Amino acid sequence: MEQIKSRTTSSKPRPALRLVKTKAMPREEWLAVRKRGIGSSDAAAAVGLSPYKSQLELWMEKTGRDAALPKADAQDEESPLYWGNILEPIVAAHYTKRSGNRVRRVNAVLQHPSAEFSWMLANIDREVIGADDVQILECKTAGINGARLWKEGVPEYVQLQVMHQLAVTGKQAADVAVLIAGQHVEIHRIERDDFLIGRLMRLEQQFWHYVTTDTPPPADGSASAEQALRTLFPQDNGETLDFSQDSSLSAAFAELQAVREILSTHEKREAQLKQTIQQAMGDATKATFETGSVTWKKARDSESVDLKRLLQDHPELQAQYTAIKPGSRRFLIA
Repeated sequence: MEQIKSRTTSSKPRPALRLVKTKAMPREEWLAVRKRGIGSSDAAAAVGLSPYKSQLELWMEKTGRDAALPKADAQDEESPLYWGNILEPIVAAHYTKRSGNRVRRVNAVLQHPSAEFSWMLANIDREVIGADDVQILECKTAGINGARLWKEGVPEYVQLQVMHQLAVTGKQAADVAVLIAGQHVEIHRIERDDFLIGRLMRLEQQFWHYVTTDTPPPADGSASAEQALRTLFPQDNGETLDFSQDSSLSAAFAELQAVREILSTHEKREAQLKQTIQQAMGDATKATFETGSVTWKKARDSESVDLKRLLQDHPELQAQYTAIKPGSRRFLIA
């Protein structure tokens, strides 16, 4: 097992409180409980280090503004969430077989024992029983796309998730068992690091201040933040704002103009280089170079409905099957 080194202090942390039991709790109710604090799976997003979710999107969830945001469907068989839930018991059973450590479910939302950090919550996949060196098991699954994040060990966002669990529970170590691409299991040990935990708690506290003061955190340039902004501000009101005296926003706008000019130049050069190679290849399928290769293949023919001709032949269908697609705001520089 790969082990992540720890830095611990001599003071013994207190065990977590059991906020609510979850054994028979409906998923909707469980999600509502999670809005009362920062859970372990929220940790990376709360400190701006999640590859999937921005601080802004997480803030919208915690403040109840997430109704219009896309949600993962736990029953969708194409969803990683679905297969993660299905495979979790299998990963846990294989962990026991591989390590010899027995595990059991913890059917509760756990809460940090300190009143100052009572907003720190945690759900843990399994508790490790009877082992002196490890107390928590976190089960993960990684598909073909997600597997790349595990090439160098436990991804940072999972390390933060586990460190949050250790902070809440007061435990000393956790094992992360991950099933990669459905056929390869790795087990990684993460030990408590009180220095990192202290830093994580301070950063999470800053995020929780955004929630309690109803102040949105700054957007970070991610696709998640883009989606959050579109959901927060879906309509424009026709008003014109004058930011000419705001030096910070004026500087941001000037930099945006400069960056777009650079991108435009690079995009034009990219197209020219690509066309130079295509012209040299002619009818060839593949070309190799000193540093790599390219292919230029014809895609398979596909069939589609000629909608224009269909409506010409049957104009009555236009009104019968018309659907309104909601418009979205466009950001244009003048």
